[in-house]
Amino acid sequence: MKIGRVLRRTAGALALAVLAFFALVPTGRYLVRAGWAEAGILWRARGIAEIVRDSTTSSSTRQKLTLVLAARAFAGDSVKLAAKQSFTSYSHIEHDTLVVVLSAAYRDRLQYKTWWFPIIGSVPYKGYFDVRDAKRAAADLSRDGFDAYLRPASAFSTLGYLNDPLLSTTLDEDSVSLVNTVIHELTHNTFYASGQAVFNESFANFVGAHGSEWFYLARGDIASVKLAREDWARQKMLGRFWSAVYNSVDSAFRAHPKSRGERLSAREIVFAGARTSFAREIEPELPGYDAKKPMALHLDNAALMSRRMYRTGLDDFDAIYEREGGRLPVAIARIIEIAKSKPGDPYAALRAYVVSGGAEAPAK
Repeated sequence: MKIGRVLRRTAGALALAVLAFFALVPTGRYLVRAGWAEAGILWRARGIAEIVRDSTTSSSTRQKLTLVLAARAFAGDSVKLAAKQSFTSYSHIEHDTLVVVLSAAYRDRLQYKTWWFPIIGSVPYKGYFDVRDAKRAAADLSRDGFDAYLRPASAFSTLGYLNDPLLSTTLDEDSVSLVNTVIHELTHNTFYASGQAVFNESFANFVGAHGSEWFYLARGDIASVKLAREDWARQKMLGRFWSAVYNSVDSAFRAHPKSRGERLSAREIVFAGARTSFAREIEPELPGYDAKKPMALHLDNAALMSRRMYRTGLDDFDAIYEREGGRLPVAIARIIEIAKSKPGDPYAALRAYVVSGGAEAPAK
C-alpha cells in the first residue's frame, strides 16, 4: 500500500511539473498554442479517398488529390521512403498561409539563434500559426539585438509521429511543386538528424526534386520532367550564390575580430554587392522575372542563413546521386549512412566522402 501511495504521489508530482512547464515556461506555452492549432487541423481532416469519391468535389480538386495519393504511393514503393499514414487525409485552411516561420541570427556573426524542442532537438526556427504572434516574436528578437526574418510556409512535417494531412495551402501549388512537396515531407518521416535542421531541409529538397522528376518520368510526362529539372537547376544556382555570399560575410567578420562596429559595416558592404549581383545574375533566371519590377531583396544574417536553409550542399548530394548511377533510393540510403557516421556534423562527413570519391567510407 505504501508503495502504491508513493507511486501515486510521484505521478501526481510529475503531472503538476508538466502542467507548470506548459503554463509558465515560454517554450511550454508555445507548444500548447502550436498543439492546439495542430489539433484543429487534424480535427477538420477528411480522408482523401473519401473526398475523391465525393460527387460534390470539383474536378480540379479531385485531380490534384488523386495526384497526391499517387505521389505518396510512388514515394513509398519506388523511392523507398517511409510514407506511413502521411497525406492520406486532407484539411482545409481558411487562409492562404499555413504557418509563418521565424528565424533569427546574431548580427555580428553567422550563428543562428536556436530553440530546443522535445524529440527534434535544437532547431533554428519556430513556426507560428498566427501571423500576429510571429510578428511580435520577431519584434522582441530585434529589440534583443538579433536579426529576425519571417517567411511563409505551406506545409510542415511531424516526422511521422502524427498522420500529417495534406493542407489546402499545399494543394494550391502547381502539379510539379505539389509532388515535390509530398516527397520532401515524406523524406523527414524517413530520416531526421537531431539538431541538424539545415542538413535535414537541404537533403529533403534534394529528394523532393529528384523524386518528382522520377515520378513524372515513370508517367511519361516529359513536360513535367523538364519543369522539375529546371527547378532543381535553379535551386542549385541559388545555393551556390547564397553560399558565396555567406563565405564573403564570414571573411568580412573574420577580418575585424576586435570591433563589432567594423564587422557590421563590413557585412553591409558585402550585402550591397550581393544585391547588385543578384539583380544582374540571378533574378533574370527566376520564374516571373520582370525587369521593370526588380525584387526588393532584404538581406541580413537571418535572411541570408534562412535562404541557405534548403540549399546547402546540394551539389554534394547530386555528386553522390551520380556516383550511385542515378538510383535515387540507393543515393538516399548512402547519404543517410554518411550522415549517421558523424551526427554532430553530417556535412563534414558528406564533403569528405565526395572529395575522396567514395574512398572515405562512413565508419560502421
